[in-house]
Amino acid sequence: MRRLAPTAVVITGALALAGCSGSDDAKADLSVSSSYMPQPVSDMAAGFLTIANKGGTKDELTSVTSDAAGSVTVHETVGQSMEEVKSLDVPAHGQLVFKSGGNHLMFENLKRKPKQGEKVTLELHFAKSGPIKVEMPVKSATYNPATGH
Repeated sequence: MRRLAPTAVVITGALALAGCSGSDDAKADLSVSSSYMPQPVSDMAAGFLTIANKGGTKDELTSVTSDAAGSVTVHETVGQSMEEVKSLDVPAHGQLVFKSGGNHLMFENLKRKPKQGEKVTLELHFAKSGPIKVEMPVKSATYNPATGH
């Protein structure tokens, strides 16, 4: 019996640890910060934000909608070229960053030009998680955040 006791303790400990990381860490836990839109000068505008994932499973941003524009597309910048993509990964325990000169949102066919100080409402859609509504503040056309994005 004495020889089985340490084994039982190890098995019990392993089961307890497996239970702890099970449900909470097994899905994405998404939040949005640092969102802004430089005041547009045409019928198009860019949008920037950070999507953080504190969960243990990756997710994908699959689309963005906004009543402010005819369409909102997701663009990835690689080197000197930008291209529209269908989705971008939000890594587990990581971030998807949209910043000037990098990944960004394009608001096309704006229904009106939002002014500095206003907010634009958008909704982010994901492959696994529910949608997230964002109130994106409109900043000056030359705004450059201290965070670099």
